[in-house]
Amino acid sequence: MQAIQFTSPKEINIVDLPEPAAPGPGEALVRTHRMGICGTDLACYLGKFPFFAYPRTPGHELGLEVVAVAGDVTNVKPGDKCSLEPYVNDPASPTSQKGNSNCCPGVQVIGVHNNGGLRKGVFAVPARKLHPGNDLSYDQLALVETLAIGYHAVQRGNPQPGETVLVIGAGPIGLACLEFLKLMDVKTIVMDMVQSRLDFCQKNLGIQHAMKFQPDDSHLAELEKITGGQLADVVIDATGSPKSMSTCFNYAAFTGRVVYVGITTSALTFQHAPVFHRREITLLASRNALPEDFDNIIQLIRDGKIDTNLWITHRIAFEEVPAEFEKFTDPALGAIKAIIEVR
Repeated sequence: MQAIQFTSPKEINIVDLPEPAAPGPGEALVRTHRMGICGTDLACYLGKFPFFAYPRTPGHELGLEVVAVAGDVTNVKPGDKCSLEPYVNDPASPTSQKGNSNCCPGVQVIGVHNNGGLRKGVFAVPARKLHPGNDLSYDQLALVETLAIGYHAVQRGNPQPGETVLVIGAGPIGLACLEFLKLMDVKTIVMDMVQSRLDFCQKNLGIQHAMKFQPDDSHLAELEKITGGQLADVVIDATGSPKSMSTCFNYAAFTGRVVYVGITTSALTFQHAPVFHRREITLLASRNALPEDFDNIIQLIRDGKIDTNLWITHRIAFEEVPAEFEKFTDPALGAIKAIIEVR
């Protein structure tokens, strides 16, 4: 079958991969209809993602069709439309046994640690990682994983009614956080360096308070004005920027919570006593998402509480990927979410 391969940084080829003859125990054979392009895919293409080795086929934000299942599989059947939970954990590990399959020590992300779904034929996945949504479109199903990352980050911050939540970074993950915060009884604020992203948040997501980051830190005074001087009870940093992640404590209220959902390989440094210790701030990491997050999001889309159509700003066909993929690395393109149409 034809597959897209990141052969080396900034090099993409269409290659042939073998198709499995039949699903193994606990497996399903699936076919990709849609793939969402995310920041991880772009970083892998550019050679900047720490867990990616070449050559590899990307693709973890997927809208899939089930083609065949093993005899011991009961949660899905041929013909089902599904979203993929791409984090393949060891169910027997102590971490997974505690219900934290998202950060199992040996977790392997499909499309990052091993070949993913950007291919034309069928391939095998653990059936337990498939989440049916037969009344959803393949576009919607391909966006569930991105939304799940934001959902999990919001759950980690655990905002309470009446609290203020600041999301830093209005890229896809920050937008995913905002989708769920707008359904909660909280005051939501978003901050970004790009005005068009802030405009998108206000126009399409109904976020009232959108602040543009200012190099002279004057945005801090704006945050104080919005919050009556109290700052944010929860700060979610979705930037992956070492500078932002090192300074975002300045926006947190006394006893506030800071959630890192963005990823960096750089060392982070910050002053301990003046802000972090003095305000008794709690720092939390947010990695991947949990199985129940996928099911909850599918239900929210089904109920009409999340409109994924607003997200999709660009589309390309499978055959266009080698020539067109590079353009999505340029922020000036203004892409919120690009979809690859595989079938």
